[in-house]
Amino acid sequence: MSVATTTISLAESLKCLPAEKRAKILARLSPQELQRIEFCWPVWARPQQLPPTWDWRTWLILAGRGFGKTRTATETVRAEVESGRSKRIALVARTAADIRDVIVGGESGILARSPPWARPKYEPSNRRLTWPNGAIATTYTAEEPDQLRGPQHDFAICDELAAWRYSDTWDQLQFGLRLGRNPRCVVTTTPRPTELIRKLLGDDTTATTRGSTFDNKSNLAPAFIKQVIAKYEGTRLGRQELYAEVLDDAPGALWKRGQIDADRVSFSELPEMVRIVIAIDPSVSSESADAATGIVACGLGVDGHGYLLEDGSLAKPTPEEWARQSVRLYSEHEADRIIGEVNNGGDLVEANIRTVDPKVSYRAVRASRGKEVRAEPIAALCEQHRIHHLGSWPELEDELCVWEPGVSKNSPNRLDAYVWGFTELMLGAPVIKNAYSAMRARSGSMPRARD
Repeated sequence: MSVATTTISLAESLKCLPAEKRAKILARLSPQELQRIEFCWPVWARPQQLPPTWDWRTWLILAGRGFGKTRTATETVRAEVESGRSKRIALVARTAADIRDVIVGGESGILARSPPWARPKYEPSNRRLTWPNGAIATTYTAEEPDQLRGPQHDFAICDELAAWRYSDTWDQLQFGLRLGRNPRCVVTTTPRPTELIRKLLGDDTTATTRGSTFDNKSNLAPAFIKQVIAKYEGTRLGRQELYAEVLDDAPGALWKRGQIDADRVSFSELPEMVRIVIAIDPSVSSESADAATGIVACGLGVDGHGYLLEDGSLAKPTPEEWARQSVRLYSEHEADRIIGEVNNGGDLVEANIRTVDPKVSYRAVRASRGKEVRAEPIAALCEQHRIHHLGSWPELEDELCVWEPGVSKNSPNRLDAYVWGFTELMLGAPVIKNAYSAMRARSGSMPRARD
């Protein structure tokens, strides 16, 4: 069920009044009431930032960048705690850094938005916030589903759900959301057409609020608004990231989300790897719009199938940063080789990598054919269910399912690295025995995406 939206807050409405009338209204308030207005969220919230009034289980806030999703979530936690409705709360975000720097300690985080008389004590080492009334919130990272196996809660917030790597994190949270008379969950996310988001949209216990970046225009820097309009207005990415549209696959894309989802594997399903490569596609310039450097770990299993093990791509890295990231993946995955596209960097690609580690096995590759010609054989392998993704890698999968040969103007660096990696492994490359299974046995856990 969607929630009807209006545009401005009570504070904005008050600001629009003539000065004399505004002064009369404020004069009616006591000094104590004036002091508390700063922390009275219903005064500052736009109507769509206040909880729906019907009996929902999940409040799904699908909104563009800068909408105020984090503030909405943290203020809802405050209201739950201060009213006494919720006493055991789960705070879940994609990474531990997101929890620490955004949900708890950010400008719109719980500590910043709590009044002095009701501010929780934060114990980072215990992953816990404790309020004066005894309510406790525990922080969790979506990268560790087992953290949520066992704990019970009566309220939860889930930050950027569409970017979570493991759907099992959501499942474990739901199993533990069983305290109190009406346990609830607030989900805030910039939308992606993931299977989980689509399920939530189709659930009749989900209240859905949609909003765009421009709904919060009065609280955003004019330079930011000008920049995002110039760069993304009228683009497919803009429709997703600014206007919060849940987009289907691009009509001419070589990859389809349903196909990727159907062939996705968990760590327990991963076979022994006989060969692993790290493929890197450096960007032309860290100042360009398409400045991500694609860096992926790809494996060839004993079953002859390909496996995407990790997307370690970086946004606007320096040459030293992408070289270190490539060598890190090479070491952690016990890879056989680093494959580097040299169309843009030439010999400097190898030089950067060997500056970090002169002993790595490296091979340069040069694109002599167009991207579509190189990508089609790998897309065909995916159609034949011969390539699988270990967990979820949203940014890479967006590139795969949005890029249209002959139509898209951007240069998808993650996609390029992905194509180079599986070309090396599956299109006539020799097979070299790899100790990946031994690494897996030693670690006893999934390889983790880094911040």
